[in-house]
Amino acid sequence: MNIISIQNNIGLPKYKQIILSIEKAIEEEKLVKGDRLPSVNKVCLAFSLSRDTVLLGYDELKKRGIIYAIPGKGYYVKSVETTIKQKIFLLFDELNIFKEDIYNSFLKNIGKNVQVDIFFHHFNVQVFRKLINDSNGNYTKYIIMPTNLAGVADILKTLPVNEVIILDQTNPDLKLYPAIYQNHQKDIFEGLFKGKVKLNKYEKLILIFPGFREPLGMKMGFEHFCNENNFEYEIITEFTDREITLGDLYIIPNDRDLVRVIESARDQHLKLGVDFGIISYNETPLKKIVANGITTISTHFETMGKILAEMVLKGNKDQIENKSSLIIRNSL
Repeated sequence: MNIISIQNNIGLPKYKQIILSIEKAIEEEKLVKGDRLPSVNKVCLAFSLSRDTVLLGYDELKKRGIIYAIPGKGYYVKSVETTIKQKIFLLFDELNIFKEDIYNSFLKNIGKNVQVDIFFHHFNVQVFRKLINDSNGNYTKYIIMPTNLAGVADILKTLPVNEVIILDQTNPDLKLYPAIYQNHQKDIFEGLFKGKVKLNKYEKLILIFPGFREPLGMKMGFEHFCNENNFEYEIITEFTDREITLGDLYIIPNDRDLVRVIESARDQHLKLGVDFGIISYNETPLKKIVANGITTISTHFETMGKILAEMVLKGNKDQIENKSSLIIRNSL
């Protein structure tokens, strides 16, 4: 029991004294990888502590990956790397350039002594559930990108509510959790409204909305804008075997569809920004130069990553709506 030291009236919670004692024992090589820790009952008896206090200390070390538990046998040293103070589970839907911007900004701002493990559910609820279940209890924070998967709220109930942060999309079922998110319904409405003067020259607004990965709020905001401002509009699920009509304006969330529309316009010898228009969703460096510039409605992904890091470091419990902008270029 000489590896654990508990003192009264020093202003430091006793569960934290347990953590610091074990960290010090590892740093001094009194404990090495694979060593068994004193049992919960022994620590309780030695220092007149409650089981909850001891378990709180051990669980914190477990979440940081320093120790692990074998049911019925006890706790053992898993890693001698004690400098890791936060171990973060980061669950994205898929990897693309926008998620890379969020991820890189998050890593840049989260600071040192933090381990970030990234996973992807690829819009598959079974994969989502398995990743959550397998990670439960092994991390200090769980950052979750739920997208539009059904039943997410029930799956997340298995995680400690104070350790979950929602990223990118949220909904009323997830109101218990802090979040940094996009308001897609508001963003597309306000983006189109800001460009309304330029939109007036077009005959029809066409949203390409496959509906599998895309947030439903995007479609709702588009319909709201068109109805409120008396624009003729159409919503299609894909751009295939279709000719562009003079006066069409395409709103395109998916970059694959953006390429198809530009290729079709080239084949039809149509001039972008004159014969037809494009507004793409999500800003990338390429959209500054493709076809002499593609107009975008986009949130600020680097800002999202920075705010996310601040939420982790400061324990912010707010739901924060990330800002969005309309960036007007040649395609409008």
